[in-house]
Amino acid sequence: MIDNLICWKCGAALDDLPQPLSRRAECPACHAELHACRLCRHFDPDKAKQCREPVADEVKDKTRANFCDWFQAQALVHSAGDGKTASNRARLDALFGGGEDQTQPGSDRQALDDLFGTD
Repeated sequence: MIDNLICWKCGAALDDLPQPLSRRAECPACHAELHACRLCRHFDPDKAKQCREPVADEVKDKTRANFCDWFQAQALVHSAGDGKTASNRARLDALFGGGEDQTQPGSDRQALDDLFGTD
C-alpha cells in the first residue's frame, strides 16, 4: 500500500481507495481518472514519450486511464505550481517590459485601443 497517495489533478487524499488502483479508479473529489500516466512513478515530462520505462507502449493522453502494464502509482505527485512559472514570468517581464499596466495613457496598448476601440 502506498502512503500519502494523492490525486495528480486536484491533490485530494486517496487513502480510502483500495490499492492497487484499478483501471477504472477515479478521484472522489474531482473524478479524474487515476490509472493514468500522470500518477505513475514512470511519468517524466522530460523524457521521450514522457515515460522512464523504455519498453512501455506510448500513451498519447497522459491524463486518461490506460491499460499500461507498467503503471505503478506514485505518492505526492500533485503540483499546484512549483515556483518555476512565477520565476519565469518575472524574468520575461524584466526582459520584455511586461508586468505593468499596459493601458496607461501613452502606452502602445492604449494607442491600439484608441484606434480600434475597446469593448
